[in-house]
Amino acid sequence: MPVSWTWILAFAGCASLVGAGLDPLPSLPETKSDLEIVARTQSRQPWTVAGERGALFGRQNGMFEAWIWPVKLLGNLSISAELADYPVPIDVNALSAEIRVIPGETVITYSHAAFTVRQRMFATRTGMAPGPAASVIFEIDSVRPIQLTFSFTPEMLRMWPAPNNGRPSGEWIAQGDSGFYLLHTDDPNFSGIVAMPRTKPGIMVPYQEHPQTYPLQLRLNFDPKRDAGLSFPLVLALADTSNPAGKIAETLGTMGEAYQATQAYYRHFFDKRLSIETRDRKLAAALKWAEISVDQMQVRHGNETGMVAGYYESADSARPGYAWFFGRDTLWSTYAINSYGDYALTRRALEFLLARQREDGKIMHEYSQTAEALNWKSTPYFYASADATQLLVMAVADYLKVSGDLAWVRQHWPAVLKAYQFLRAHDDRNGIYSNAEGTGWVESWPTGMPHQEIYLAALDRQAADAMSVLASATGNRDLAAACKSKAQTIGQTIEKQFYSAPDHFYAFSRNEAGSLDRTATIYPAVAWWDGTFGLAQAGQMLSRWASPEFSTDWGTRDISNRTSFYDPISYHQGSIWPLFTGWVSLAEYRAGRPLSGYTHLMQNASLTWTQDPGAVTELLSGDLFQPLGRSSSHQMWSSAMVIAPLVRGLLGLDWNALDQTLTVRPQLPANWDSLKVHNVPLGPLHLELDITRRNGELRIQARSAQPERFCLSSGQPGPPPCSVASARLHELALSVRPVEIYLPAELPEPGSRTHELKVVDEQYDDRSARITFSGPAEGRYHIPLKRNLSGITVDGATASDQELLLTMPPGSGYRTQTVTFRW
Repeated sequence: MPVSWTWILAFAGCASLVGAGLDPLPSLPETKSDLEIVARTQSRQPWTVAGERGALFGRQNGMFEAWIWPVKLLGNLSISAELADYPVPIDVNALSAEIRVIPGETVITYSHAAFTVRQRMFATRTGMAPGPAASVIFEIDSVRPIQLTFSFTPEMLRMWPAPNNGRPSGEWIAQGDSGFYLLHTDDPNFSGIVAMPRTKPGIMVPYQEHPQTYPLQLRLNFDPKRDAGLSFPLVLALADTSNPAGKIAETLGTMGEAYQATQAYYRHFFDKRLSIETRDRKLAAALKWAEISVDQMQVRHGNETGMVAGYYESADSARPGYAWFFGRDTLWSTYAINSYGDYALTRRALEFLLARQREDGKIMHEYSQTAEALNWKSTPYFYASADATQLLVMAVADYLKVSGDLAWVRQHWPAVLKAYQFLRAHDDRNGIYSNAEGTGWVESWPTGMPHQEIYLAALDRQAADAMSVLASATGNRDLAAACKSKAQTIGQTIEKQFYSAPDHFYAFSRNEAGSLDRTATIYPAVAWWDGTFGLAQAGQMLSRWASPEFSTDWGTRDISNRTSFYDPISYHQGSIWPLFTGWVSLAEYRAGRPLSGYTHLMQNASLTWTQDPGAVTELLSGDLFQPLGRSSSHQMWSSAMVIAPLVRGLLGLDWNALDQTLTVRPQLPANWDSLKVHNVPLGPLHLELDITRRNGELRIQARSAQPERFCLSSGQPGPPPCSVASARLHELALSVRPVEIYLPAELPEPGSRTHELKVVDEQYDDRSARITFSGPAEGRYHIPLKRNLSGITVDGATASDQELLLTMPPGSGYRTQTVTFRW
């Protein structure tokens, strides 16, 4: 709902009175949204309100900390109440009843028999300055006069590892009948402001008292006869000490405009970004939340915008989750950003990394928001990882194939070329980039750090292929041919030197002497990421990934639970990252195993509602369904791993914008008869796709706003380039499999162990389909079945027209059962 200018002018008018005193403001209008999460609060669960210039992090009991990037202004803000003629102190945070999250606002409602308090929070979007970075506004309804006390710890901490100025002191400065706190540090040019209209100070320790620390307090006397319909904003600002009252006036005066701009930003967010309409409304909503969550990782840094990795309350520390700029986190996530069509965000993210490229071509890994406050090059973080450089080359190629923006690639060609040359300058003796220039995936490993991980080798293969594409597009034919040849050689070497025949599995790493670390991991899954590669002997490995050995009911472990050093709560040796689950899901879709791919996709998507409303967490236990205590609850690449497997796996989209060709190879769940995809990017175009099942076919229609020349492709080899006539409607028909099943995927209750049925193998040919299931012994399952041909026979289960009745063999633990369909 649009915000009225009357309300904005009322805000400005009240704010102009700051010279005479701090006055409350009109209540915020309520913003409606088709995308919202409303739930009873769970006091220990987190929430995030994040923007380019600041953020709020808290728990659903309403307590929170406030950041104005890169400074933690305050922490532990809590509320207590004293109700008139009701001589009992009231812990308001214990009364948190409901949390409502929409893209542009989070509201926590506290409910008591005599009063209601609504804590409304938003972070300003669209880079508006001046104005509040993040805002908290309290709305109160009470049957009696009430005094609310807002207590907080003044922090004034620059983000770790920047040096700080000691514990700040709070000076109360009277302003008319109210006032504000000025948070002093040892640096006279580094101060903070905390204020709220009509409040008085709480505990103020006199000089004569023994030195001790108390929280600062803002005490508000609310009279329902006088104050009904007003709101009480918490003013949060950084400023020098020259004109704090002016800073407060500026913040209050722009709060209305900031709120309106933020709500408008999200109201129009999907005007040009990909979204879907399907019978599975939960998945459609999860896709939207994932795009918003990734977008909220943008942080302004001077005149640049970079992407930080993850958010979580900092508590007693000085870094909220992974709120540094991370290279590989950004690069993995650009695939999602390209998929939903925000080219400008991809460019900003890539340019931030390229601006910090090392002289020899290596791409950065970590960069604190306060890196300029110390000698960042002397820290171990800047170029710690070995994979950001491969991913940079791959990400630029992906940006080109979706956007067709050859001018941008030409502009940055020297830096991209230097990155690729760095890779080739650090080949190991087998011709593949090694871990010698930083860590690959793991940062610790019980048997000793690896020499050459298959994770890095698979990325190196794809980086060489990506460089071939970029070189060809920029007219460097000799380089293109050399890179294509290099990619093929790396792929052949991986097959020869990393495949362990006794295990039917690709080894975790290759040691310097050529022996293998045969630990079974999911890291080979990245070989399918770009769609240009894939491991030739992966059948049994894919089956093990889909089985309970790796796959839980909430995601995929990074190592086998049969490994001697498996630990379900270890960061690198047994926990579950939605990142890994996304890698495996996309690999399964690309390898023709959509049933398990869909299960893993839905596990990631369902995490949207599990912890931090609207976001996907960083990592979970490998044995019990619960996020780890240090898991960043709003993690960028976790949300990206809802988007990429959905768009590139389930929808089967691939792009060649330079040739104006969109590949569409959907692998839809059997219970989906139709699907609409809005704003599919293809270069400058935004296409509307309609996909319907009809007479044993998938009919795909692509519409553009104006007649356009582009081709739809099934991905089969064909005569390039695209040469169709301009039209508003382009069509494609694909055959569907004669028989399909649908396996619902739901998350278990918190604390549960794995117990759901899994599909561990799918084999299809012209006359049959063989599907192997893994489930608890003697389990009985009614599985939805779709027959697209008559005369289909079934072995291994009982089938009706619309259902497969599957019974697992007797025994203990998980058992397997193969069902064969013939026609």
